[in-house]
Amino acid sequence: MRILLTAVSGALLALGCVSSADAAVRVGTLRCLGAPKVGAIIGSVQQARCVFTGVNGRHERYAAQFGRIGADIGVTNKSELVWSVYAPTSLRHRALVGNYVGASADATIGVGGGANVLVGGSNATVSLQPISVKTETGLAIGAGLGQLQLR
Repeated sequence: MRILLTAVSGALLALGCVSSADAAVRVGTLRCLGAPKVGAIIGSVQQARCVFTGVNGRHERYAAQFGRIGADIGVTNKSELVWSVYAPTSLRHRALVGNYVGASADATIGVGGGANVLVGGSNATVSLQPISVKTETGLAIGAGLGQLQLR
């Protein structure tokens, strides 16, 4: 599993898929709990509930929908994703609402994990970085263009 995450991380960094969080500061953490999903050969959709915790201790709840276009085969039980959230300045209330896109990959045989690098939100200024940590159970493999909608 570590080899997969290391390989995916390295590939994403080498391809320049990680946005420039250099000009941004860490403003908090986004933790999402996803419902079980069934992947189709060309993509998948998964509903989730998320909580943003700001560095100042503020909490905001979001409903989320994850999607992937690309190979996504298998079935997984619930999953958990955690991102560090970066923005150019402190965030206003509900600033994470919006659409995010980027690279996505995961593998699960019993217990597994994955990586997602996504940019979007408030005028495309929010980065969910550097790479999310994803844990899930089931039997699945997938890679492609990831999409996250927070509302």
